Amino acid sequence: MTISTDSEPGIAHAAPTRAPLWLLALLTLSGTMAIHIFVPALPRVVEAFGTTTGAAQMTLSAYIVGLALAQVIYGPVADHFGRRPVLLVGMAIYAIAGASAFFSPTIEVLIVSRFFEAIGGGSGLVLGRAMVRDGASFAEAVRRQSLLNLIVLAGPGISPLVGAALAALTGWRAIFLVLCLLGLVNLSLVWRHVPRKPRAADKDFRVVMRNYFQLLRSIPFLGYAVGGGLATTALYAYVGAAPFIFVDQLGRPVGEVAAWLAFNILGAWFGSLTANRLAGRIGSRQLLVAGNLVSCLGAAVYLLVVLTGDLSVFATVSTMLLFSYGAGISSPMALSKSLNVNPAATGSASGLYGCIQMVIGAVCAALSAVGGDPALAAALVMTGAGVLAQLCFWVAMKTGD
Repeated sequence: MTISTDSEPGIAHAAPTRAPLWLLALLTLSGTMAIHIFVPALPRVVEAFGTTTGAAQMTLSAYIVGLALAQVIYGPVADHFGRRPVLLVGMAIYAIAGASAFFSPTIEVLIVSRFFEAIGGGSGLVLGRAMVRDGASFAEAVRRQSLLNLIVLAGPGISPLVGAALAALTGWRAIFLVLCLLGLVNLSLVWRHVPRKPRAADKDFRVVMRNYFQLLRSIPFLGYAVGGGLATTALYAYVGAAPFIFVDQLGRPVGEVAAWLAFNILGAWFGSLTANRLAGRIGSRQLLVAGNLVSCLGAAVYLLVVLTGDLSVFATVSTMLLFSYGAGISSPMALSKSLNVNPAATGSASGLYGCIQMVIGAVCAALSAVGGDPALAAALVMTGAGVLAQLCFWVAMKTGD
């Protein structure tokens, strides 16, 4: 299997998809927005169904697991059948699952609906990333991915505020009505703006699957993908624990949770902007490692704050801002490096990357619920993940380009 370099141009036979970048951003955002918009409503779900905190957090974990499983399937299927038909099916599932969640009579039905909502939303995540890489050189892909991140990150910064407002004014179920409508809008936009492309001769399903399993055996790909997942989705440990950190441990009102979480998006936004400005000027390896080191520093300082008993809103928000800034730098680098391992299989690589990322995110979110101290659990998870990410990047660099 050929390992490509930073300067390698996009392969000639990968026909670029000319869908507008704003649409790719919207499709990518739709998959992750369903996570962030619902987080502020978790305590209300506990009250509505008379269930436990752990059961309510399962709606978050089920969504993340659903994204992971969806992306395993969407990658090779999209490489074989093309981007457009897969997106149409995915957005239809997303809309139907949103309606099911809106009408859910029990917490169990809600959890299942969230799982299928993720199955649909996963199509946007996989193909939004892949379509950015299609036909682009590595340097161009990094810049476009960073720009995509800048656009996409604005959504999660706003969506918790929208979710909190909807939960307070019209009830938490209205959140899923909004997501259902978003799925229908996306369905229409994909139909109109994603062009039909003839299937390429080299996209025979046997070739697609061969490329797929080559990626699974590629140490550089796995190093960048696992490392990227650890470096970025470890933040889900904090996202899942945040309502209980601020409300139960720090005594803040529920309405403030979304505002504090928005600082993470601000940090990641500035990190992506930094990556966009420095791509091509500083080597991708250096940016990748430096970004993750910044995240490790933020997590380590937060762990120290928790252990010394000095937990406060300022300490929590500022250290998580630092963590998310580093993640914003390392995220487009890790993704672009992993997609560049085999540019002929960008759909499969994007799907596998997303699957690994979401599995790690689900584990991190679940671990944040272990024990009676959410802040300590989140701090330990993020610190450990940062160290492991650095090790994965080192292995990928030693065995790859």
